[in-house]
Amino acid sequence: EQSTRILSHTFTAQQRANECSLRVAWILGQHKKPFTDACMLVKECMSVVAETLLDGKPKQELCDKIKQIPMSASSDTKKGEILTQDVLTQLNEAKHKAPCVGLAVDESTDICDNAQLLVYVRFFNTDQKAFCEDLLGVTPLQTSTRGEDIYLAIKEMLTKRGIEPTQVVSIATDGAPAMIGREKGAVARLKEDNPELIAYHCIIHQSVLCASLSDEHAEMMNTMMKMIHFLRASSSTQHRMLREFLREVDANADDLLLHNNVRWLSKGKVLARFWSIRREVASFLAELRHQKATQFSLFLGNEKQIDNVAFLVDITAHLNELNLRLQGEDNSICELMTAVRSFQKKLELFKEDLQGDCAHFPAVQEQVQGQRDVSSFVDFIDKLIVNFSNRFDSFSFGQQLTMFIQNPFIITDVRGFSEEVTQHFKWVNPGPLQMQLVDLQADVSLRAQFLRTDPSTFWLQTVPETAFPGLRKVAIYILTMFGSTYNCKAAFSTMNI
Repeated sequence: EQSTRILSHTFTAQQRANECSLRVAWILGQHKKPFTDACMLVKECMSVVAETLLDGKPKQELCDKIKQIPMSASSDTKKGEILTQDVLTQLNEAKHKAPCVGLAVDESTDICDNAQLLVYVRFFNTDQKAFCEDLLGVTPLQTSTRGEDIYLAIKEMLTKRGIEPTQVVSIATDGAPAMIGREKGAVARLKEDNPELIAYHCIIHQSVLCASLSDEHAEMMNTMMKMIHFLRASSSTQHRMLREFLREVDANADDLLLHNNVRWLSKGKVLARFWSIRREVASFLAELRHQKATQFSLFLGNEKQIDNVAFLVDITAHLNELNLRLQGEDNSICELMTAVRSFQKKLELFKEDLQGDCAHFPAVQEQVQGQRDVSSFVDFIDKLIVNFSNRFDSFSFGQQLTMFIQNPFIITDVRGFSEEVTQHFKWVNPGPLQMQLVDLQADVSLRAQFLRTDPSTFWLQTVPETAFPGLRKVAIYILTMFGSTYNCKAAFSTMNI
């Protein structure tokens, strides 16, 4: 009996040590840290904490237990593989139970000039009653990046994870020709396997394309970026002098920001920082004995050009605000389209505001003070309105569907709603769907619960499937759809691609 108890105790202690090792490997993986940190840092830190907090026998016992924890780069790598396989198995099981999946696809070139294709999948986890976004796969495109190559890579990923092409409800892409080519694009090939596939261009990418600058404003932006690069990056000595000067004069910031072409919000932040210390920067340029400094000093002394800079500061701030609303994980296509529709209405307000007191353009208000012509700014807003209208008014995802998810109780055209649904989802029977919507709108209890929760929770956890099977299925299909390729961009950033 004594030997049995000793063996049982040893086995239990070893199990606990292995569990500790697995938990450490899980945390390191979550924070994207190398497994060498486990043997070099984590174990050492635990020992130091034990020696500091405890004394005598308890300290020795805990230190001995810490030493028993199997931690090394090789063992943690194996445990990471075990955890990965377990998570993958759970996700695959959840995917197979989901009624449909949505895809987000993007391609990028790494620092070694290798094309990498990354695909994310979104689906409804029936056990957790929530949506999951997961990496379906990442694969190098060895030679070419034609639509056929991308199609075959996506098809292979779907096959490996046991997903049928007909199960894919939608695909969001970056809009590249290889993705959306009419005949040989990857999306066209996928539609051969699934004719009901809904495909669309990433909403974030489209909003960025809408905000392209006119020649005049583009030239102004380039001049600003060149000036900031001259002050910030052309000379380390000059950069140190600038920072010291800004500290001496007690400026609102002690440095300029440097523009990064890869970052969506970069130019707006760079301009906002410059505007907050523009007078100090002008004074610093005036003191420099350099030809470029003289040219930039003259540029800052030109009122018309600084008026344009002020406008760029304000309009990029508004565009950045939209961009931030569109970014982030777990955003459905309805939320993104709601943000875009809202911004389109704001543009009309901005146009009127520029012709009035410029309440939404503080930099312009401070600079122009109602004394100079702002017609070029109004023209720019007009172009933005046209660009957004051209790209989003004909967007494949209708406004009735967005309204259905955001607030089904305000839909008045029931027949029009069912027609829009059947355009996107051929399997829908419009008759029962119309009856279910009428019943839903008449349900006082559900209306009250809708006001106390968010749309996603309402459709997934509040609306009973037995009473409204058609409506709930349509809602799940819509909420499964990715609105953008943000996850892909974020993953590429994490991979330093």
